[in-house]
Amino acid sequence: MNDRVSILVPVFNRESIIGETLNSALSQSYENIEVVVVDNASTDNTWKIIEGFANNDNRVRAFRNKSNIGPVRNWRRCVEEATGFYAKILWSDDLISHDFIEKCLPLMNSETAFVYSGVKIFTERPENGLPCYFIGNTGHKSSSEFLTRALLDNNVPVSPGCAIFRLEDLKKNLLVDVRTKVDSNFSMHAIGNDLLLFLLTAKNYPKFGFVAEPLSFFRAHADSISISSEDGKLPIHYMLVRAYFAEHYQKDMVSQMAARAWLLIIKYPAHRSFGIERVSDFFYYNVKLNYYLVILILFNRLLRIPARIFRKMYRMLEAKK
Repeated sequence: MNDRVSILVPVFNRESIIGETLNSALSQSYENIEVVVVDNASTDNTWKIIEGFANNDNRVRAFRNKSNIGPVRNWRRCVEEATGFYAKILWSDDLISHDFIEKCLPLMNSETAFVYSGVKIFTERPENGLPCYFIGNTGHKSSSEFLTRALLDNNVPVSPGCAIFRLEDLKKNLLVDVRTKVDSNFSMHAIGNDLLLFLLTAKNYPKFGFVAEPLSFFRAHADSISISSEDGKLPIHYMLVRAYFAEHYQKDMVSQMAARAWLLIIKYPAHRSFGIERVSDFFYYNVKLNYYLVILILFNRLLRIPARIFRKMYRMLEAKK
């Protein structure tokens, strides 16, 4: 397989780390790549750094928006400028291993929606990051498994920064806005569009691929979209997207989504600031809350508490080594 892979790097004000990100893209052992970088009208030295890379390496195709068009429209600009058959989004604060494409691409075939690798989430040194999203051995798995896991928030990524897709699927399934009952500007807060890309793509293929190695490295920092918020903005908007998908494409999961939405409303009193008053606000049509499911979910979460405590202690011990 020697199809071109477009590595897409949307960026805004990342002068201190964009060089490291671009170096990780350009270091790929797979040779047939282009690196499409779109600067969203940065106000720091990000564009100068990008120009330097583009002047020194003809694999870098650099573009700059005249004004800031918002994060998701900038993602779309990357997609529109790409020329590859496959595409891999690389967020401007993240890194990939030199053999990411080499190890992921062989799993892509006509029945495969996408391929993603295991992840390490790091603050300083990528190799010391926290392993995430490992679900068994390298190989193909059922897309129905991914959809169930993603809707139940069960150890699969929401960020496509660890995955490779067909470019045509990115063009079709990376939505700028998500039409929900709540008037929320998904194009600007960019919470949920990423997960929906996975969901909409997975539903059209029987399988997805997984590489059981940490080939993707997500940087945890205060400016990252993926860092959790205490007011519940992240989980509430991801639940809006999960409810949207279940209601339109997987109706057997609507009751599960409703039960989890109710728990989010209880957990986050600030839900009203996002236009959420009740469970029905997550759905276009009336849903009936199943309190038996609510109790079952709470019970399962209680059972997982000892495992969470153990993992936290393990990470603390590892950090002291």
